[in-house]
Amino acid sequence: MIRTIKRGVATLAAASLLSAAGAALAENSYPSKPIQFVVPFAPGGTTSILARALADRLGPVLGQSVVVMNRPGAGGNIGAEIVARAEPDGYTMLMGPIGLAINPALYPKLSYDPLKDLAPVTLYGGVPNLLVVHPDVPAKSVVELIEHARANPGKLSFASNGNGTSSHLAAEMLKSAAKLDIVHVPYKGGAPAMQDLIAGQVSMLFDQMPAVMPQVTSNRVRALGVSSAKRSGAAPSIPTLAESGVPDFDMTVWFGLLVPAGTPPEIVDRLNRSVRQVLDDEGFHAWLSERGVDTMHGSPEAFGEFLRSETERWGRIVRESGARIE
Repeated sequence: MIRTIKRGVATLAAASLLSAAGAALAENSYPSKPIQFVVPFAPGGTTSILARALADRLGPVLGQSVVVMNRPGAGGNIGAEIVARAEPDGYTMLMGPIGLAINPALYPKLSYDPLKDLAPVTLYGGVPNLLVVHPDVPAKSVVELIEHARANPGKLSFASNGNGTSSHLAAEMLKSAAKLDIVHVPYKGGAPAMQDLIAGQVSMLFDQMPAVMPQVTSNRVRALGVSSAKRSGAAPSIPTLAESGVPDFDMTVWFGLLVPAGTPPEIVDRLNRSVRQVLDDEGFHAWLSERGVDTMHGSPEAFGEFLRSETERWGRIVRESGARIE
């Protein structure tokens, strides 16, 4: 009897050692080929800009190329589902936008579950949206825009980066708070939405600062307000919407890195440490700050809790705003 127990203990110990050895081997051999970094929006927008900036710096840290692949459509759902259905081996990664928390409330038949089918790696950063209008719109402030929209119901239009994006929800929040009648025109990303705004095909747009500020400084569009609770250090002269006649307006757009659920924990940890190393670099930190991005990295567990809380929060906001897919 005693010998049987000892043999059982020895077997368990051996299995534990083999498991630990396997985990160490997996981490030491990873990555052994290029990593696909999926961006669920068109090139040229903030999501793509930030993903490419990270990929360029992450590759040397990991010792392999990180290749950005744009897979736009359905408010980011097409690219997210590609990653959710990919092999959980650490070679497919998602630049996850805030839409991961918004879309479950907007798409009743979502074909994947962001909380179950994706594994958090780390948050990347947060950035406010800017409310910008075409120069022909006769409004120099948020208050004037609201007055103009009320005087012309149904005649103004707002572009968005796609259904369910922060760009879409920010405008819906403004419509709900100010009781405006403005037509929604969704695009497959920020770049095509901005192109049509510059061309005068639409009246206004909410989009993140890294993509919008070059158009503001070149006077192609006019900035009226920033969506965050406080002014951005990257553009301190632009007032918040909250101080411009829309009380309690507060939206900070976040981005994070995720991989398919079931990816080995040791690979998730390796990616987490590597991304955090890049984000902690002083030069890159300064580059992000100049574009209005605040780094927000942390552990996979912390990102998972954050994603769950954001999903609950945005579910309430979607219901209260009356936003819907068009």
